[in-house]
Amino acid sequence: MRAVTWQGVEDVRVQDVPDPAIERPTDAVVEVTSTAICGSDLHLYSPLGMFMEAGDILGHEAMGTVREVGSEAGGLQPGDRVVMPFNISCGYCHMCGNGCYAQCETTQVREYGKGAALFGYTKLYGHVPGGQAEYLRVPQAHFGPIRVPEGPPDERFLFLSDVLPTAWQAVVWADVPPGGSVAVVGLGPIGQMAARIARHRGADQVFGLDSVPERLAMAERNGITPVDTSAEDDPAGLVRDRTEGRGPHSVIDAVGMEAHGSPLGRAAQTMASLLPGGVAEKLVERAGVDRMAALHLACDLVRRSGTVSISGVYGGQADPMPMMDLFDKGVQIRMGQAHVRRWTDVILPLLTEADSDPLGVDDLVTHVVGLEQAPQAYDDFQHKRDGAIKMVLRPDGSA
Repeated sequence: MRAVTWQGVEDVRVQDVPDPAIERPTDAVVEVTSTAICGSDLHLYSPLGMFMEAGDILGHEAMGTVREVGSEAGGLQPGDRVVMPFNISCGYCHMCGNGCYAQCETTQVREYGKGAALFGYTKLYGHVPGGQAEYLRVPQAHFGPIRVPEGPPDERFLFLSDVLPTAWQAVVWADVPPGGSVAVVGLGPIGQMAARIARHRGADQVFGLDSVPERLAMAERNGITPVDTSAEDDPAGLVRDRTEGRGPHSVIDAVGMEAHGSPLGRAAQTMASLLPGGVAEKLVERAGVDRMAALHLACDLVRRSGTVSISGVYGGQADPMPMMDLFDKGVQIRMGQAHVRRWTDVILPLLTEADSDPLGVDDLVTHVVGLEQAPQAYDDFQHKRDGAIKMVLRPDGSA
């Protein structure tokens, strides 16, 4: 089959690789119809390359049709249309029993002290081949895959794999009071959907902060108040002025480790990526730093006794935090990988009506290209060319 493989820093290629097969009774094999490039895939594309191996298959947002099932794959049947959560969870362990599917004890990668295994996301998270391919082996298929109805296009359901549950959890974790205010820092796919979900769940004021014109325009047409951080000397002050001088009740950091405006963090990431693999791994695991501009802005924005919800991925162990300000303001912080299956039963009914789109899912995808165009799509997404916000790849070459 054809698959998108990592070959080096900012070097991905579409290659022939062996077809996946059933390896365990709880496996399934899915023919991928649509898969997407996530912002966190760009972390592998560049700053976290030391945890990759040449030939690793990328991608953790995928959906398709079941072609083969193991003997213990539950009620899953060949022909089912399914979406795969990005984290792989069993559904029955202690953590899963408490709804903490991103910490599944059955698939935890204990060798590296990490949580549940993820599709296509380095040896730190299980070295499981990803979904940017024609076919995908799905472990724990008795629990993970989400059945979706035939009819609506893939884009209506594809983002159940990551974007929608991650954004939904970010809003729930943000604890926005009814009629309250929230600021979303970063208007990539997660930020876009978090802002819309916050409105759907009753927030009265929703601000979206970014510096990319296309992202700001997308947010504005979906009812979000845009704040251009490149045009404002004091974006936090502007938001405070519009929230009775206090700042928003809640702030969502939807950016993570690759925030712009952090030259020292960027330099540290770049230097680490140039070191030999083993040395770079140890450096990042013990002393790595992220670009912290977005998180520092979130901490500045939030009102006293407010909440900061972090959905952007961070990977540094030595990140500087404004602890004095956070303590003085009495800020609550919540963060972590999305517990995908915890939220999908709530979200799916909002996606199934063809003439209704309460979350604005139909206005998210900006580019649909064939799988063979993945290298160019990664490069365009990395450099935000041509208004790239969400890139979808089609293994069958359709666009």
